[in-house]
Amino acid sequence: MIASLRRVFAILWKELLQMRRDRITIGLIVGIPLMQLFVFGFAINLNPKNLPAVIAVADPGPLARSVVAALHNSSYFQIVDQTNDPAAARRMLQEGKAVFVIEIPPNFTRDIVRGARPDLLIESDATDPAAGSYALAAFNGLAATALRDDLVGPLAARAQGPPPFNTVSHMLYNPESITQYNSGPGLLAVILTMSMVLMTCLALTRERERGTYENLLAMPATPLEIMMGKIAPNILVGAVQSVIILAVARYVFHVPMIGSLTLLAGALAVYIVANLAVGYTFSTIAQNQLQAMQMTMFFVLPAILLSGFAFPFMGMPVWAQWLGEALPATHFLRIVRGILLKNNGLPEILPDLWALFLFIGVVGTIALLRFRRTLD
Repeated sequence: MIASLRRVFAILWKELLQMRRDRITIGLIVGIPLMQLFVFGFAINLNPKNLPAVIAVADPGPLARSVVAALHNSSYFQIVDQTNDPAAARRMLQEGKAVFVIEIPPNFTRDIVRGARPDLLIESDATDPAAGSYALAAFNGLAATALRDDLVGPLAARAQGPPPFNTVSHMLYNPESITQYNSGPGLLAVILTMSMVLMTCLALTRERERGTYENLLAMPATPLEIMMGKIAPNILVGAVQSVIILAVARYVFHVPMIGSLTLLAGALAVYIVANLAVGYTFSTIAQNQLQAMQMTMFFVLPAILLSGFAFPFMGMPVWAQWLGEALPATHFLRIVRGILLKNNGLPEILPDLWALFLFIGVVGTIALLRFRRTLD
């Protein structure tokens, strides 16, 4: 039977009209590829520069000051603090306020003048090995150029020989640069984001498509009670997923877990609720399950690309870092890596934990305001 072009065109026209009326889907169809283009084109940087560093200077001599000036002029380091207390500098490294600690030892200038080659130490946060690899290479080349204008006169002979000081690198928290130590905790954040958002994103849209939404509205329950009832069962699902992921990370990939698992469990509960709140908010906006899944993808992609899971967070431009700070995955990545790899306690994770609580409050409020008591 030969197909009728007239009937085919009629069906095609009907589909185009339906697509035009579905503004949310059209917006997502246009928005998702645009978001990917802008993120990959402008935000992703595999050669991050201006990484935060702290200098611990124990020598006030002129050659030490020249090294500090060279670090300031380097495009790879952004000096966020300078101190004479190495312990304070390392605390900033553990708290995630810096990626590098550069320590200039006592008698640095005197040793160079006397012909010795003192050690200049750089300690890096290796929980994300890719973040500082180029910066470490630039630091190793610093020895040959940092004192080029100082080695004159009686010291001119030192400029002709080997570099006047040694550069010593220590990679903390992941000294062997094992990728699984970084990706294992990161996958916990990403997998929970995908599954938790998707499950609650379908919570109300499934009711509408099955025709049971009217029964839900007829119940003597407030919007807050409905939201809590929809979210609560999935917390257990998230807990089971978390146990499975952590067990595989520990016993298959041998990810070290040196911090408090009790503290991690508490942070996990907050993070799970944050993602469930996002999914429930989407379910109050989406008209059908297709829209719900598209919204989930629109949220999950930035969580993967801008949180620091797939690409170094510190290497992104400022506007991309601001967007990343608005995502719960960014804060949870710092929490889980800090607890498992750095043995961070509550004081170190508290800033990111408060950010998750704030996120839950904002998104939960939006969900309650968006909840409709009618079928239209």
